[in-house]
Amino acid sequence: MLMKMMGERVAVGVAVVLLAGCGDSKNTENRAADGDAKPRVAVIPKGSTHAFWKSVEAGAKQAGNEFGLDVIWKGPMKEDDRASQIQLLEQFISEGVAGIVLAPLDSQALVVPVQSAKEKKIATVIFDSTLEGNDCASFVATDNKAAGKLGGDHLAKLLGGTGKVVLLRYLEGSASTMQREAGFLEAMAANPGITVISKDQYAGATSASAKDRAMNMLDTLREADGIFAPNESSAVGMLLALQDNGLAGKKTFVGFDASEMLLQGLANGEIMGLVAQNPRKMGYIAVKTMAAVLKGEQVDAVIDTGCALITKDNMASPEIQAILGK
Repeated sequence: MLMKMMGERVAVGVAVVLLAGCGDSKNTENRAADGDAKPRVAVIPKGSTHAFWKSVEAGAKQAGNEFGLDVIWKGPMKEDDRASQIQLLEQFISEGVAGIVLAPLDSQALVVPVQSAKEKKIATVIFDSTLEGNDCASFVATDNKAAGKLGGDHLAKLLGGTGKVVLLRYLEGSASTMQREAGFLEAMAANPGITVISKDQYAGATSASAKDRAMNMLDTLREADGIFAPNESSAVGMLLALQDNGLAGKKTFVGFDASEMLLQGLANGEIMGLVAQNPRKMGYIAVKTMAAVLKGEQVDAVIDTGCALITKDNMASPEIQAILGK
C-alpha cells in the first residue's frame, strides 16, 4: 500500500537555514520584454539526462502553461558540472528573467550567484536540494532525510533487524542525497543487529561511474546482506553491477527514484523496494510557487512534496501509478 506522506518537517538544521530568509516572498520586478509578454522564468535542474529530471520538466512546463509563465528549461548534462550550472544561472541573471527556479548541484557553490540574483531583484525558488543562505523565496522538495529513513526502515525490516549492510553514497556536496544518506544511517543505528560494513564509497554523477564503483566493491558486496543507493543513477549502477556478477536478487537491495529500469528490477525481484519522490509534482509546485511570488503573494518557506515506498506488491496500485505518472 502507499506509504503515508512523511509528516515530520525538514530536518531542523535545514529548516533554520531556510526559514531565516526564504519566507520573504515579496517579488521582484517583472522583467518581461514588454507589457504583453509572459514573465520569463528559468528552471535550472541539476542535470538533464536522468528520467527524474524529465518528469520534473513536464510538471514545470504544465505549471507554466497554467499560470501564464514562459518557462525556459535548461540545465547541465551531468550532475557534477557545477561550473556549467553557475554559468547558466549567471546567464539568466544577465538576461533579466523574472524569476529563477533552481535545483542547486552544491549547497555552497551556488550561494553567490543566487545572492547576485537577489541584488538584481530576481526572485529565486530553490527545489529538490537545499542551498545555504537566506536569499530564496521558498524551498520545494521531498523531506530527504525522512525519505532516506523510510528506505532504511524498509531494508531493516526485510533483513529482520540483523545483517551486514552497504551504503553506496552519491556525490559529495549534493545536499538532497546527503540528507537521504543521513536518514538511512539513522535507521541503521536504530537496529543494533545491523552492521554497516561500507558507507564511504561514492557513486559519482552517472550510472556508469556508479557501476564502476560497485564493481570495485565486489568483495564487500558479496559479504553484504543488504544494500542501499540514494538516487536514480547510483541505484541503476548498483543494479547493473549486481546483474553482471550473478548477485541480483540474491542481495536485499533498496534503491531510490523510479526510472523504468529500476521499476523493471523491482518487478523482477532484483530490487526489494524503491523510495519514490513525485518529480512531476515537484516541478509543478516549484513553478506554481514562483508564479505566486511574482504576484507578490505570501508563500510557505518550506514545501514538502512527499515520497512513497514502492514494492513489488503495491507497484500496480492506483496510488503508486499516479505518482509514476501512469
